[in-house]
Amino acid sequence: MAAWSSPPSLRHLLMLRPCLPLSPTCLAGSLRRHIHSRCRLFSSAASSSTLTHGDIASTHGDADGVVEVNPPRGTRDFPPEDMRLRTWLFDQFREVSRLMAFEEVDFPVLESEALFIRKAGEEITQQLYNFEDKGGRRVVLRPEITPSLARLVIKQGKSVSLPLKWFTIGQCWRYERMTRGRRREHYQWNMDIFGVPKVRAEAELLHAIVLLFQRLGITSSDVGIRVSSRKVLQAVLNMYSIPDHLFTQVCVIVDKLGKMTREEIEKELVSTGLSSEAVQGIIDVLSIKSLSKLEEVLGSDVEAVADLKKLFSFAEQYGYADWICFDASVVRGLAYYTGIVFEVAFSISFLCQQ
Repeated sequence: MAAWSSPPSLRHLLMLRPCLPLSPTCLAGSLRRHIHSRCRLFSSAASSSTLTHGDIASTHGDADGVVEVNPPRGTRDFPPEDMRLRTWLFDQFREVSRLMAFEEVDFPVLESEALFIRKAGEEITQQLYNFEDKGGRRVVLRPEITPSLARLVIKQGKSVSLPLKWFTIGQCWRYERMTRGRRREHYQWNMDIFGVPKVRAEAELLHAIVLLFQRLGITSSDVGIRVSSRKVLQAVLNMYSIPDHLFTQVCVIVDKLGKMTREEIEKELVSTGLSSEAVQGIIDVLSIKSLSKLEEVLGSDVEAVADLKKLFSFAEQYGYADWICFDASVVRGLAYYTGIVFEVAFSISFLCQQ
């Protein structure tokens, strides 16, 4: 599904829940609480353990059994007050999935490293929690869900009938620079459709996102779902006769629009061997925010334009046209994206109200 831009924190979601056992003020305060105390762990002769508060422990531990009680950097605990909120949110994911006739599946957190480095794109391969197990196999803590899903579909083969509509809520790991609201572990609600004609599946997934927001009390004025297609960029590269093998590399670079300056993006694109004319053309097209303008530039016979027009038509039929807008700069950096892509961005005013 879509990647959230500036995702809401647990505190933001707390404000949306209609009835929590604890008051919003009390629970929000607990989310802000930081525990700096350490504990000393003692093992008795009966092999039971007693946790004694108040001792200040070394972050590395020592021979006396002193341990660090904070979770590893980039991870978090879920005490009861947080767990209630997480369970409630996950229940919303499951209920929307059920209403849309999706079946729940699950996959191992530990996967083969090869599954994630073959077609993932450059950035994610640098963020893997990967290592060699005791049997000499290269394994990884999954950074996201889709490759695991594809593996299972291939494994099932002809034993399953199409269409498939599966969802999962899984924990993922990425060793990346932490920012506000972004840790090195996260949970991902994945909804996937196989065997449904192109664009219609994406229209259904967008409908699921809107249903979730409506259940949470979020309106179309609070969020914007920015929609585009990877085929837009492919069409631009074809205009400048850029080799197909550079497509993934270009996607990874332009996916950083908004995170890096235009000059930095242009410099990286030139470093791949693109001409200045091609770089300028790519940046210009990715700045387009109107589907009619895109049609003027690329032509109505281009597949990307036809797909997007069909998607917006479906949005009208489903009743969520006011939730989505076209934005050619939405590309996504992972290599397995091929068609329609979208991102959800919360408005500044909405986040400030929480």
